[in-house]
Amino acid sequence: MTATPTEAPTPADTLNALEAALDQSHDVKAKVEACAEDLASTNDLVKVRIAEGQTTLPATQALQDSTAVELKVKECADDLQRVTDNLAQGVDEVKEVKQALSESRDALAESEAALAAAREAEQAASRRAMKDQMTGLPNRTLFDDRLAQAIAGAERHGWTLAVMFLDLDRFKIINDTHGHAAGDSVLKAVAQRLLSDAREEDTVCRNGGDEFLYLLINPTGRENVARIAGLVHTAIAHPIGLGALQIEITPSIGIAIYPDHGASGDMLVAHADAAMYRAKQLRTACEFFEAPVSPSASAVS
Repeated sequence: MTATPTEAPTPADTLNALEAALDQSHDVKAKVEACAEDLASTNDLVKVRIAEGQTTLPATQALQDSTAVELKVKECADDLQRVTDNLAQGVDEVKEVKQALSESRDALAESEAALAAAREAEQAASRRAMKDQMTGLPNRTLFDDRLAQAIAGAERHGWTLAVMFLDLDRFKIINDTHGHAAGDSVLKAVAQRLLSDAREEDTVCRNGGDEFLYLLINPTGRENVARIAGLVHTAIAHPIGLGALQIEITPSIGIAIYPDHGASGDMLVAHADAAMYRAKQLRTACEFFEAPVSPSASAVS
């Protein structure tokens, strides 16, 4: 026959046991006081009889009184033992409850620490997933997210936006001549120069390879966008020192303006890309997007 496991006492059970033990202690106290009163009454009776000249008490009466008091004292002793046992059990249960609470607190602290570590790891992984590992710039995923938010803000507030698409000219020659490590160093240097000139509200990202995207929030006018693009071109064109090497590289920059050149992020990036290729063909520092003229429109004009 399988024994039924004993369940651990709950705090409520322990409290009930202690309250019962206290109630029993009150009963024992009352019985002890009653024994004391009986003894006092017997003592008074003896004194009275002695005062009356009786030097002895009937044996039967003495035995009865003695036996009655003895039984009460024994009963009190038994009750007191039960109270002591119950209190001891209650104290042990309180200790068990305290121990269980302490272990629960320790387990909770460990769980919270593990949860915090897991959240930190998740946040770190999320940050890594949104960053270009080589340059530390936001990647295209994060750029698209910020561009979508910027478009939503521009619609509400009537702002303009500008997307600049940058491609480094003749970057392949650097890789072929000086090696990919030198090419990586050039990309990192260009990223730092872009970041150093960017405003806090703007976003610079590495689009992949030697391409970069630059989002300008509410740049206040085409002329100002052209001025910023010129500053970016000049900053990147400064020679990049790699040990004894001084590497010079320039970017071709294409620009698309919201809402004139597109109402969505994908359209703005595509049009800025097209403008960048136009800048390469014309060998200019930067070009704004121009919609191609349809044959029918040319014929009309």
